Amino acid sequence: MPGRVAGVGRREMLAASAAAGLTLLTGCGEAPSPGRSDAKPAPRPSHTSPTPSSTPGSSGPSGSHGSPAPARTPHRPHRPRPELPRGGRELFPRYRMVGFCGLPGAAALGRLGTGDPAERADEIEKTARRFAAGREPLPVLELLAVVANSTPGPDGTYRSRTPAATIARFHRLARRRRAMLLLNVQPGRAAVLDEVKALREWLVHPDVGLALDPEWEMGPGEVPGDSFGRTGGHELTSVARYLSGLVEAHDLPEKPLVFHQVATSVVREQSALRPQPGVALIKSADGIGSPGLKRGTWRRLVRDLPDGLHTGFKLFYEEDAQGGGRLMTPKEVLALRPQPEYVMYE
Repeated sequence: MPGRVAGVGRREMLAASAAAGLTLLTGCGEAPSPGRSDAKPAPRPSHTSPTPSSTPGSSGPSGSHGSPAPARTPHRPHRPRPELPRGGRELFPRYRMVGFCGLPGAAALGRLGTGDPAERADEIEKTARRFAAGREPLPVLELLAVVANSTPGPDGTYRSRTPAATIARFHRLARRRRAMLLLNVQPGRAAVLDEVKALREWLVHPDVGLALDPEWEMGPGEVPGDSFGRTGGHELTSVARYLSGLVEAHDLPEKPLVFHQVATSVVREQSALRPQPGVALIKSADGIGSPGLKRGTWRRLVRDLPDGLHTGFKLFYEEDAQGGGRLMTPKEVLALRPQPEYVMYE
């Protein structure tokens, strides 16, 4: 949650960090593994060989009298339904999602963008186990796929799209670690649903979900970093409905849709939010500060939650520890009520 409104330095670094990161992206991240491909495997060939059969009135296998017997229908192997990275088709209450967010080449935007991605994946795995508390841990790589900028760019949208090659590298890493890849969207002045639809080639995979950062969703005349952006219940429902359509069309397991919220003003008309089949809606409380301040933000944001909405909680390695503060422990986070089902570190 970089920002002048909360965390002055992070909004000021945003444009420079994002620009630097996006120019380095095609050379960052994990190199593709030889011989690996994300393409779906071809269906197995059918191993059937029709055999002749006799029918009443025939004079033997050749069927010299009457019609020949119809050929047998070839047997097609049963194709298992797609599942979540660690099994099953529903996220909750089986799993607790825990992860890092970021963008390679832009350390200021989150821990996932620092160092070797494989080492970060190892760290996520260990961290996720500390939050299990009776559930199975599901590691998450939340990659910034659309990044808000303080400058308009050539199309005037104040956003940059992460190259497909970078998303592919992180998707391969998630696959190898049996983790969930979440694609984070900071739309700037671009239309949110357009940015989501542009990620369709990834969202049709069973191990890829979506995260929205509406504080970076700007209206006409607004510039990312100058003030908080906003979304509303109707818009979030439209995104959930789009994802639900993909789930149905491709027989996918439940797909997470996270929206990070730093203040009540960032999500308006929350009562208009409608859960959609096959989509797990997760409201993630996103605020910088000491444990006391973060608990206060949590209480405000989870008050009067709509039915069917899950909760998440965001921690900041650096900002939460500034000004005499400290990072909340897993025990403290798990003591929140309702208990967060997604915990994300930036």
